[in-house]
Amino acid sequence: MATLYVVATPIGNLQDLSPRAVEILKNSSLIIAEDTRVTMKLCQVFGFHAPLVSCHRHNEDSKAELLAEKILTENLTACLVTDAGTPCISDPGNEVVHVCIEKGIQVLPVPGCCAGIAAVSVSGFDAREFAFYGFLPREKKDLKSRLKEIACGVPVAILHESPFRITELTECIAEVLPDAQMTVCCDLTKLHEKTMYGSPEEVLSLLRSNDKTEKGEYCVVLDLHNVTKGEPEQTTKPASVEARLIEEMKQGKTLREAQECLMAAGEKKNAVKQAALLLKKMFSE
Repeated sequence: MATLYVVATPIGNLQDLSPRAVEILKNSSLIIAEDTRVTMKLCQVFGFHAPLVSCHRHNEDSKAELLAEKILTENLTACLVTDAGTPCISDPGNEVVHVCIEKGIQVLPVPGCCAGIAAVSVSGFDAREFAFYGFLPREKKDLKSRLKEIACGVPVAILHESPFRITELTECIAEVLPDAQMTVCCDLTKLHEKTMYGSPEEVLSLLRSNDKTEKGEYCVVLDLHNVTKGEPEQTTKPASVEARLIEEMKQGKTLREAQECLMAAGEKKNAVKQAALLLKKMFSE
């Protein structure tokens, strides 16, 4: 039976790849990888020999249908992996899964590493309710507004941030949510992993005093239980996705480039895709 396994891979320590994941990857007919160069290293360590094909943020929309059709018509056992962690969780892969489901292909998870869940597990926070937000907006005004919105929601929030912006993010948290508590994990499961705890100001001090802050990957957990819940800022009604695509194209971008820009800013992929299809239909009439 044609099957797609969604396989979680290590986020640092290779010993975290489960025996089941090793067995399934060894017996797979095809490995769909975010970056074949990264996955090739995993294949070399564990002796996986299935052909590798790339499927990442910039080509997933165009390749998902072809990959699903190949799995179905050739009755393959395929594996979907990303560079590190669980596919489709702040990583590419959801379009491949979506198309496979539509075609009736069996889709099965092979659980394993997920940076956000790992960070929550060592936070010490009451995380019976939490939400994952991934990367927040880069513009300071938008970032502050988003933090206020998050504070009005669930009591624990999980964020991702690059090493080059972690200090700026923490500065904004200290300004907007000074009563929050933070757990900031860097390079989880790797040789020099580090976890910082405290108020935003305390964590900010630790970041500023570390000359290696701009190295590694960060996962941030916010405890918002003691943050005063205000009302989210009232903003003007946002422009439609179609209007935003047109604005980007007015600046000289192609439709594809405009789509990528909106998705990078946090817009949902399906919404951007539908908007692009509508524009194509409008322009062709």
